[in-house]
Amino acid sequence: MVSYHHDDETFWAPGTVALEDVHRSGDQLVLFPTPTSDPNDPLNWSTARKALNFTLVSFFVLWTFVQLDIGFTAWGPMETQLGFSVDDLNIGAAVNYGGLAIGCFFFIPLVHKYGRRPIYIVSSALQLASCIWQAEVQTVGGFITSNIISGLGGAISEIVVQITIADMFFVHQHATMNGWYVIFQAAGAFLGPVASGYIVDSQGWRWMWWWCVIFFGITLVCVIFLFEESKYVPVLAGESVPPQQATVNEPEDSRNKTPANNKTAGPEVVARQIATNAEIPPKTYWQRMAWITPTSESIWPHFYIPIVTLFTFPAVAYAALTYGSTLAWFAIMTSLQASYMLDPPYNFDAIGIGLMNLAPFVGAVLGFPCGGWLSDKSILWLSKKNRGIYEPEMRLWLAIPLAVLGPASILMFGLGLAFGVHWSLIAVGFGVYGFTLAALAGISLTYLMDCYQDIIGDALVGVVFMRNIISLVVLSVLTPWVNGMGLQNLHILCALVAFLIYMIAVPLLMWGKKARITTAAAYKKMAATHVSHRTI
Repeated sequence: MVSYHHDDETFWAPGTVALEDVHRSGDQLVLFPTPTSDPNDPLNWSTARKALNFTLVSFFVLWTFVQLDIGFTAWGPMETQLGFSVDDLNIGAAVNYGGLAIGCFFFIPLVHKYGRRPIYIVSSALQLASCIWQAEVQTVGGFITSNIISGLGGAISEIVVQITIADMFFVHQHATMNGWYVIFQAAGAFLGPVASGYIVDSQGWRWMWWWCVIFFGITLVCVIFLFEESKYVPVLAGESVPPQQATVNEPEDSRNKTPANNKTAGPEVVARQIATNAEIPPKTYWQRMAWITPTSESIWPHFYIPIVTLFTFPAVAYAALTYGSTLAWFAIMTSLQASYMLDPPYNFDAIGIGLMNLAPFVGAVLGFPCGGWLSDKSILWLSKKNRGIYEPEMRLWLAIPLAVLGPASILMFGLGLAFGVHWSLIAVGFGVYGFTLAALAGISLTYLMDCYQDIIGDALVGVVFMRNIISLVVLSVLTPWVNGMGLQNLHILCALVAFLIYMIAVPLLMWGKKARITTAAAYKKMAATHVSHRTI
């Protein structure tokens, strides 16, 4: 937990960190959280065990986002063969987002209570079932129901992976592992439709789903027999195993040096220690592959905390609105290009529709460093100018240019589609928005994580819920919306709303810290409801 305290002279808000303390450990590697002496602690696993587990997680993420995003490449053949209307197809996409929104509220509390492994298994099985159903679909009702199951099955993909990363990796490794997560997510979401376009053209649209069935079957078998539970529960009658011996590697004179008002604050700094207790036996294979890992904690707080934080914590609301609206505009663009580019002057087939997703993939690859590496570099520079004190709002400076770039790309895409310009200009707008999506998602979600890291799993449930509800609403009304306003006015409105939402970063730069101070007591109370199974 980020340390913060309140006295007469200074107050350390949640997320405020003395970065200069982080760098005082010399050449020794800082480990946070502190691993216990238990060899079964996932933080103490070998590199090979961690690599295997995370490889399976990455494979799961890849195919989850493939099956969530390839459906629109078959819209043309489904209209022709099954008689589905564009409105039917949009409703199917909308209820998919509804399943994603509802599923995260249902499954994430179970992740905390019963472990990560059973939820990965259930999720893979649900997605396998949905792909079989979609491969055999004949009616609008079946199409909508299979999309609901698809959304429910894929709901955990945007939250449980971050929880798994926190289980197995130290803070100094989180950005790298989240980077791999984003790469596999982008590959599934953007490259999956490229491959599915060729499959639809050569084998038919039903085989698009049968290939997903094959790979989800492989994923399910691998998760059942190879994926270890990463939730850590001590073996000694429910008592915490003592942490490994830690030492602070600081010069004597620096221990009394304080960043502000001669008050000590900031995270504890520890040096690396890898010895484990030889008296604690490693778990057997069958123990590591237990179906569930229950603990005594209550699951009720995990149902209401996401809603409370969404409406009372400005950082959560900002991340939810920014992330949710960004993906909603992107869902609109994806749906419209899949519908309108089938017609003159483009006359695209399934391959052409799929290939259009190369543009946002390239944009996302280029935009990720802006939300990751460049963001980390910028806060180091800004914190040095602030007497070594890091405030999470420092990340939001990079969001200001995106408040212009994002709406501009929406206009480039939408007006280009409305006036029938060459497809290359539409692809450029699509790609620039892919850049905006990756960069802005990284900035907003990292800002939230920095502000309230001890409840990040529950906070992300609220964010993902809002993201999917916004997409559900806009896709549900997309057809009458387009018919009522036209492509031109619709995209002008979307660009204006996007600009206003993205500019919320400005008041947060001015008053974000005051908001964190105001919510500090509530945050501390919520963090206390999360049962910690390790001593930090």
